[in-house]
Amino acid sequence: MSKQGASGSRRTLLLGLTAAATLPALQGCFPLVAGGVGVGAAMAADRRTSGAYVEDEGIEWRAASAIRDRMGDAVHVNVTAFNRNVLLTGEAPSEAHRAEIERVMSRVPNVRGITNEVQIAGISSLTSRSDDSVVTSKVKARFVDAATFGAHLVKVVTEAGTVFLLGLVTRREADAATEVARRTSGVRKVVRVFEYITDDEARRLEGRSTSAQ
Repeated sequence: MSKQGASGSRRTLLLGLTAAATLPALQGCFPLVAGGVGVGAAMAADRRTSGAYVEDEGIEWRAASAIRDRMGDAVHVNVTAFNRNVLLTGEAPSEAHRAEIERVMSRVPNVRGITNEVQIAGISSLTSRSDDSVVTSKVKARFVDAATFGAHLVKVVTEAGTVFLLGLVTRREADAATEVARRTSGVRKVVRVFEYITDDEARRLEGRSTSAQ
């Protein structure tokens, strides 16, 4: 296979995986464990430990359930956990609701930190959320095309055109990802929610992932 063909295949696969990842937000949730082999492959390529990877999924499910039980349909909140740090995005009708969301989140076990980016606004429409999913897919595809860092290392969350970037990355990787995202059509703003590591630490984590495969 030519280099161009291989790049195209990787890009197509990534777009498919990104699209699949957006389905729970639009069609209802289902346990990640249903992904089976796909989940195992994703864990092997991740810089997080397998324990942290699984714990992040648990944090997201527990937090989403707790917020739903406490706030009902009054708010729309997306919970994204990465290495036990949590990003909250979405909409709430008042500052009191926004603060309550964070209080509920703070009671979820094993959370190291919370970044509350919930906006005081009306609940977003399904059309708006679908547009955000398209932006996320475009950003991830452009990561692959840029080939300046591992596209799988950066998690992308889009809310109302604002792109949030998460991951265990070096400063160089963070800058490269930010620049690509910033130049993607449909992106209004880029917010970095990275956890930074050194180049030596990145090599160590990648070596661990390779030996585990």
